[in-house]
Amino acid sequence: MGRNNIILCGFMGSGKSTIGNLLSKKMGMAFIDLDKYIEKKEQKTVTQIFEEHGEAYFRQLEKQAAKELSQKNGVIVATGGGTLTFQENVDTFRNGKNKIVLLDVPVEIVAQRLQGDTTRPLLNRSDKEQAMTELYHRRLPLYRNAADIIVDASNSPLKVCMDIMDAL
Repeated sequence: MGRNNIILCGFMGSGKSTIGNLLSKKMGMAFIDLDKYIEKKEQKTVTQIFEEHGEAYFRQLEKQAAKELSQKNGVIVATGGGTLTFQENVDTFRNGKNKIVLLDVPVEIVAQRLQGDTTRPLLNRSDKEQAMTELYHRRLPLYRNAADIIVDASNSPLKVCMDIMDAL
């Protein structure tokens, strides 16, 4: 892979952070979680940013973070669930040295993985399951459009990493 970057995208709960961490160890590349990167810069959690400033403000921070991270070399970036639903961010990451990998997981598995998770601002509602399903179906075509490589991420993390490395 040399100095190219691997950009992981997919719905919340698709395993971007888990796979990113494991992949970074296997490939000897640095791992950066885009949401954690924003949290560190802002000294607030994503949830706090959403509550205090709203989604539009967070998306601006996300856009700036995408620009900064796309300029790095030899890193694995786990994007937030909404990052690559914005064409501007897709274009930013498509700068020639980045490979965008979609971690594709069926909505039923995502629902199982997110059961009891209260850290997702867009799902903190009474109709969580319905909201998640609608958001998933709205975002999936955008992820597929952004991706250079699509990997079945319903397998074990190790299998998913091996599939990504084979596809690269």
